[in-house]
Amino acid sequence: MLVLAIDQGTTNTKALIVDETGQIHAHASAPSSTDYPHPGWAEQSASGIWDDTRTVIDAVAGQLPGRSIDAIAISNQRETIVAWDAETGEPVGPAILWQCRRTAPECAALIAAGHNDTVEAATGLGINPMFPASKLGWILKNRPEAIRLLDQGRLRAGTVDSWLLWKLTAGASFATDHSNASRTQLFDTELLQWSDKLSEIFGTPTACLPTPLASDSRFGETAAGATSLPPGIPIMAMLGDSHAALYGHGVRRPGTVKATYGTGSSLMTLTPQRVASSHGLSGTIAWTDKSGTAYALEGNILVSAQAAAFVAGLLGVGDAGKLSDLAQTVDSAEGVTFVPALSGLGAPHWNDHATGTVAGMTHGTTPAHLARATFEAIAMQIADVFEAMQADVGERLVGLRTDGGASSNAFLMQLQSDLLQRPVESAVVEEVSALGAAAMAFRALGAEWRPDTRSNRYEPWMDAKAATALRDTWREAIRRACS
Repeated sequence: MLVLAIDQGTTNTKALIVDETGQIHAHASAPSSTDYPHPGWAEQSASGIWDDTRTVIDAVAGQLPGRSIDAIAISNQRETIVAWDAETGEPVGPAILWQCRRTAPECAALIAAGHNDTVEAATGLGINPMFPASKLGWILKNRPEAIRLLDQGRLRAGTVDSWLLWKLTAGASFATDHSNASRTQLFDTELLQWSDKLSEIFGTPTACLPTPLASDSRFGETAAGATSLPPGIPIMAMLGDSHAALYGHGVRRPGTVKATYGTGSSLMTLTPQRVASSHGLSGTIAWTDKSGTAYALEGNILVSAQAAAFVAGLLGVGDAGKLSDLAQTVDSAEGVTFVPALSGLGAPHWNDHATGTVAGMTHGTTPAHLARATFEAIAMQIADVFEAMQADVGERLVGLRTDGGASSNAFLMQLQSDLLQRPVESAVVEEVSALGAAAMAFRALGAEWRPDTRSNRYEPWMDAKAATALRDTWREAIRRACS
């Protein structure tokens, strides 16, 4: 049995064909480009997202001629919103990315008006420009075509999973799953439905939103001509990429945290029931399936592994790998700290006005010290969220499971274990999000999922007092960045 898993991310789009043992039989990837037309803005071509997806689908299908695909699974970058015309299928402007801060003033006004408690009670999410609700409100205020289409009943708006489903089915299916819906700030995570009250707060009519379904639903079937795939292949699973990664790590009960190291980072841990955070995190739906609704706590870091590429460019050393090599030429950052608040700060600090800062430099500071401070910053932000999660759940969290491109960096993973004073397990297989979505599709088909569960394990080497001292220095750097 074979499943085609699509992983549409911020920096690239991937497609895998896998069997129920997790063996990858075909793989293709296409890079994505992001535009930053104004300070704080971030967007991608919606048509480009689909073109890249179609390209990688056709590429993997071509690697296995004559083999039939039993189902499709989708994991996707979350909180990015696409609006389009239901008749033509053409997008109404670029997709507004999760990183985009263009609605920060609108969000601040809603908070000042006293709406945050209402929104957080229904969704688990504090009002923030990262989430799609304010972005959709912005589209309806600033793109006249969107209002015209809404008046005609032709406007469709949804997260990337909905956009891909629409294109794969040639407009026959307009749906999303509960994990993606739970990240919009328009979805009541207890009632599992769009909220008219939230719609009113953000000025976003629910009529243009997709049908929310369980993550393991039969969302639709491929249409003839949409891709090189034959018609009739069922789309059997859709999840946000961070949720899919948690599922792919095999986490099914509370106690373990998952961290994805990508452009940004998402940490997620399961909770026994719906939880409201009091430490700067989000309550969310991990997934829904035949066994019910799984709830989780999540912390979103806006700039994570991207910080290494950014500093590598500033120093002119090439790429993040070269920066890592440079960082390992010194034993410490010698007091240098880098707070990569290049798009403000996300969880657990949530400061839209913070900017990137470097502190602690002296005449003795070298590029290697800044390089090491950069990798410490990536690990420190993860540790901030991990500690906030532990405070929310009120119990000791036992360890961290990691995925994403930077999780293959042994130096970073050892540093992470040292700062957390916990074991870190890094997945040997990189495509954890795609495999998590595939796992759900296999189970929806009634097949037993038997994946490779090997991982690289890191234990703390650093003395606990030394780790605490570094954490204290970092907290002071965060305080300065937020002041």
